[in-house]
Amino acid sequence: MMRRSGLVRWLLLLLGALIFVGASVSLRQQKRINASPEIQVALPLFVQVFMAGGDRFLAANLGAIRALITETVKMHPDEYKILGKVQVDASWLNPAHEDNYYIASAILPWSGQLDSAQTVLRRASLARPFDYQPAFYYAFNLVHFKGDVTGAAEWLRSAAAKLPDDDERLTMENLAARWLDKADDLGLAITVVESMAKQAKRKDFRNYLLQRAQRLRDLLALRQAAEAFRQQTGQPAQTLEQLVSAGLMTKIPVDPFGIGYALDAGGVPIFSSAKKR
Repeated sequence: MMRRSGLVRWLLLLLGALIFVGASVSLRQQKRINASPEIQVALPLFVQVFMAGGDRFLAANLGAIRALITETVKMHPDEYKILGKVQVDASWLNPAHEDNYYIASAILPWSGQLDSAQTVLRRASLARPFDYQPAFYYAFNLVHFKGDVTGAAEWLRSAAAKLPDDDERLTMENLAARWLDKADDLGLAITVVESMAKQAKRKDFRNYLLQRAQRLRDLLALRQAAEAFRQQTGQPAQTLEQLVSAGLMTKIPVDPFGIGYALDAGGVPIFSSAKKR
């Protein structure tokens, strides 16, 4: 009986060893990502809160700490997705968390996780009415990653409204107006700049914005004339003067800022400064 029991134990040990060896070989053959220990998994929100003893703000702190100590230099794209999820969760638990939105704006947009970064920044902007930076970063991402200058200008104006210093606020509003020079929808851009002028408290800044609105109207008129020229001749204009010669413009508008207008490679009127870039 004892010998049979010993034999059974020996067979079980042998079977266990074979299973271990087989599993080890199988795992070595699997393609694995080199995940950072701190960012291997994004836990469900209720689990995060439970592990923090029911304290959602502590859970947000723990999530932000995970993001802060994670080594991101050699991270795999899938790990950036997890990092984005961790930070979005932290922003839901505590949208006003300062470190969380700093880290999100510095890492996530540049790593293919723009939507996650924008979610964190949008929540931070709403939760921190005294802080201009979340709205500023949100606006920058719209311009840099999406080319949405109209939406970016609106967010930049929101950021400017939170600045306590009048000169800094005017500087940021000016930047918003300058971004609108690149808008695809010039009609909308004109409306926004004119609205900014109506809300401006300083007369000199109001006049400045009205000049910017006028040059946008002049650019719109040039583009409409260029499109009419294309339809009439079947080809794009080569020079702005052709629009005058064709009777589509009485004269080439004068840019109040001295930059002037030009044609891009497709015959579409633009500001001369855009052509130089």
